[in-house]
Order: sequence, then C-alpha cells, then structure tokens
Amino acid sequence: MIFKLAISNGKPEIVFRLSLFVFCKHLILIILLSGLFLACSTSSSLYEKSETQFAGKDLFTEKTKIAHAKGFIIDYHDNYKVVKILSPFEKSTDTMTYVLLQRGTPKPKGYAESQVIEIPLRSLVVMSSMHIGLVGFLEAEDILTGMGNLKYVSSPKVLERIKAGKVVEVGKDQGINEELLVTMHPDLIMAIGSPVSKINRYQSLKQAGIPVMINSEWIETTPLARAEWAKLLAALLNKEAVINKKFREVEKEYNRLANLAKKATAKPSLITGMNSKDSWFVPNGNSYVCKFLQDAGGSYHWANTKATGSLPLSFETVYPVALKADYWLNVSIGNIQTKADILAKDSRYADFHAFKSGQIYTYNKRFNAQGANDYWESGVVNPHHVLADLIKILHPELLPNHELIYYKQVR
Repeated sequence: MIFKLAISNGKPEIVFRLSLFVFCKHLILIILLSGLFLACSTSSSLYEKSETQFAGKDLFTEKTKIAHAKGFIIDYHDNYKVVKILSPFEKSTDTMTYVLLQRGTPKPKGYAESQVIEIPLRSLVVMSSMHIGLVGFLEAEDILTGMGNLKYVSSPKVLERIKAGKVVEVGKDQGINEELLVTMHPDLIMAIGSPVSKINRYQSLKQAGIPVMINSEWIETTPLARAEWAKLLAALLNKEAVINKKFREVEKEYNRLANLAKKATAKPSLITGMNSKDSWFVPNGNSYVCKFLQDAGGSYHWANTKATGSLPLSFETVYPVALKADYWLNVSIGNIQTKADILAKDSRYADFHAFKSGQIYTYNKRFNAQGANDYWESGVVNPHHVLADLIKILHPELLPNHELIYYKQVR
C-alpha cells in the first residue's frame, strides 16, 4: 500500500515512506533483542538465585507416606522429591539417591552425586514384567516404551502397545541393547535389584544421561510392603492423590481379610513349591510368602526361620513334612496343569497326603499362551485378591462366594 500511494503522489514521498518503513523495522528488531536479553538475564538470575531455594510455591500439595515398605523413602520439597532406595545387595545400606525434579524448574544444590529424574515421567523402560503391575495399577501404560523381554506380558493394554510397535524389546542382563536405549533416551529405566544385577551394570547408560532406578520390591517381607512400591511410581508420575486412594482401599481390604482368617478354628498344615535341580526352595519365615500363608490362616512348618527370601532344601528334607501336609500350594515349575504333570517331575510326589486328597493348588490360573503369568503382574499390587484366594482354599467356609482369581486346583 505504501508503494502505490507513493507512486501516485511523486518520487520524494516514495523515499520518505521507505525510509520510515526501514526505521520502524530496525526499531522493532532492537526492542525484541533488548527484551530477549533482559529475559535471558532474568532467567539466569532466577536460576542462580533458586539453586538453593526454589522461589515459588509448594508444587506437591498431595503427598504420600510409606507405611509398610522398607526398601525406599520419599521426602518432599517445594519443587523436587528425594527418593532413597535401600538395597541389601550393596555394601552401603543407603545405596542410591534420586532427585525427582519437577520439569522446568531448577535443580537444587547438594545432590551432585545423585541421579536427576525429571517428573512427571513421559517415557519408561522396565526390565521386569513385575513392574508392569505397578504401571497398570496407576493406569499409566501409555508411558511404557520399552521392556527387557516382550514375551512375558499379561496386561492386555501393554500387549496392545507391543503389537502397535509402541513398546520395544531392549534386552536384559548382559544382552542389553545400550545403543537402542541411548537412541530412545527414556526418562527412566526401572531395573531389578538382585545380588547378580547391581546398579553398576548400567553405568554407561547413566553416563549417557539416562537415569536408572533399582526396584527391589520382591525382597519386602509383607505383601502390603511389596504393593506399596506402587507409591514410588506414583511419585514419579505426580499421581500421589490417585495412589493414596487406591492403596488405602487395598490396605483396608487386606486387613479385613486377615482378621477374618483369624476366626478360623483350625489351621491346616501346608507346603509350597516343588523340587528343582536338586533344591526345593521354601519360603523363609520373614518372607512375604510366609506372611501370606499366616494371614490366610495356615500352619507353615518353616515359619520360624529368621530370614527373608527362600530357603534351599533337599527333597529328602521336605519329604517327611510333605507326607503329612493338608495342602500343597504354589506348585509352579513350568505350567503345571494336571497331577500327571506333577508325577512326570518325580513319582515320589504321589506319596504326599495332599496329592492323594487332591488339595493341590497352583497360581497359574491367569497363565497365557505366551507363558506370562498375571500373578507376577497385577497380583503384586493386589495382595488382597491373592489373600482372598488363599483363604478360599484353606477356609472355604469363610468366603463362600469368592471365585478364585489367581489360583486354581490341580486335578
């Protein structure tokens, strides 16, 4: 429009209007650059000022408290959370500290050696199918982008994501595809804590800026403590309000069922597991499995052993106890379906009282065609359902209307 008017009124006006246009253009550019410089200076100043103290409000109005789990601690600050994973497999008790930093806020001072995880998570790689249960409990399957092994999955939602190519296999142990993980660059890798899989296994990934968090829920001594690890994932997703409500319901129902089982007049004797490769692993007295058996109103021979995890015994040691046991639970080597499958492992099993009476149960009811068992996924975060199954088996009169969820009878 400037040029048309200028031409119709003569050449001098063209020069004037063009000069005015160029002047305004440069003036606007100067203003923009000044504003950008000021913004950068202000941002830098705020960052330096708030490294030790966040100059804003508390971003986490809803917090969660740990009541049962012994393997981790969560502390809340204005714009970050501090998680400490306590591992029995390392030399130091307090082995790993993580700063869960609200995305877009400055990192606090004093955590130079800690891994920083920006929250809420947008992408997650898990190294165990057990972690899928945690994700499913919070209905957060959409953040899952990788797994150690895609074969052992029960969750329909995760199976759909795998089928759609949204979840990829990254390998496990010594076969981890580090190049793929670096390319994916997930917000977090959740690994398994064990004596043979320590955190230094993931050193190169940490150096690449990918946080690795150890999850050792399986070493907890009670079912509720294992389930409470869902609170750790909730803290990573800023879903404390959700987990507080859901876990409170699980806790209430579990305690109700445990109190119900105390009313049983008899405590039937039981054994668990099977012999495998010259060892029969039975639950130790301080293990979560033993707690399940006791809370269900059962009498367990090795309940007084003062240790967690499993106790390896010989077949000959278990045999005299098994001969008299009323129930035989957790018969779970492979996908045991029939009594014939059991005898195929060892003909001496036919001598057991529970074998003769047919009181044999396995937790393979939700075992799918791929070989995945939902007992190890949703069963971890729904201990009240597992307890209900066990009470139904040992004391059917207490829960007459309950249908077994994870367990089934071997016939």
